[in-house]
Amino acid sequence: MYITASACISAQKSFDSSFWNGDIISYKGNRYTAVEPSYGTLIPAGLLRRMGKAVRMGVGAGLPLIQQNPDLGGIILGTANGGLEDCLKFLNQIVDYNEGTLTPTNFVQSTPNAVAGNLALMSKTTTYNTTHVHKGLAFENAMLDALLLLEEGNADSVLLGSVDEISEYNYNIDYLNGYYKTYEASSETVLTDNTPGSVCGEAAVMFVVKSLQSDQSLAKIVDVDQLGQSDSDEILIRLSHFLEKNEVCADDIDVLIAGYSGDNRTDYLYDQVREHFFRETDIYTFKNLSGDYPTATAFATWLGTGILNGEQAPASLILTENCRKERPEYVLIYNHYQGVQHSFILLKAV
Repeated sequence: MYITASACISAQKSFDSSFWNGDIISYKGNRYTAVEPSYGTLIPAGLLRRMGKAVRMGVGAGLPLIQQNPDLGGIILGTANGGLEDCLKFLNQIVDYNEGTLTPTNFVQSTPNAVAGNLALMSKTTTYNTTHVHKGLAFENAMLDALLLLEEGNADSVLLGSVDEISEYNYNIDYLNGYYKTYEASSETVLTDNTPGSVCGEAAVMFVVKSLQSDQSLAKIVDVDQLGQSDSDEILIRLSHFLEKNEVCADDIDVLIAGYSGDNRTDYLYDQVREHFFRETDIYTFKNLSGDYPTATAFATWLGTGILNGEQAPASLILTENCRKERPEYVLIYNHYQGVQHSFILLKAV
């Protein structure tokens, strides 16, 4: 399937061309909060006031793409937690009001499918609508669903995307579990500090994908694969099969976008893949600018799409530069979430 349009709200100024023009935001600490655009002309003020952050970002990124492509055959999103912050507000209200009269707003926006539902209601899109909630593989499952839907011929184009916010609840649990840095980390050195833990991020990333190539096509999503609870040897075997299945060898990959998070307990998995397959390949990172969160591969896909279209990746993302091409042909994304859920996404230039 082919990406024809994209939108990204992330911890960087990715909603316009600022990111590709080198306007990079540096962070201190372990939370990279999203830089949100002005929603004033997009979302009515009455609705905007009642929207939680996840819904606001998802609608802000997705609605313009739907308006530009009104004949979409589906809305398919991935999220680990959806609007969890609103869910907790609603649960707290049950206690505070002793199960009495509750405000419906937090309940309505507390479910993971609230973003897809709001997009459908606001755009009057009545076609296939689903949200995949698979933690670190939520976006990959949404991508697989979109591939199957287009392959069946029941739709010609689909809105594919993901959204995750930083909620206090999940942040605190993951922090206590040791998943985040315990000191004032810098985004400029987080990948080289050689310490446990990563940094927390959030984003909403949306794509319009179509079954057929056209003049508007930006990149081709060739394939996606995923696995969980795997050791390093199994990951290498699975990657080898993935490349062989798509008739691509390791030397054909011009850019590997690796999900280095700065956690010295799990980043070795990326090193092993590099050493085994991609010693002469350009290696890019992304979590030092976006933060780490379950659906971070959507940001990597947005980044890879830009690279395949000749955009210059910021220097802070380039880990090694061995055979840089002005217009790469293949980009491979390898990511794992907390060392447990692994995925490969193969993109090709058009």
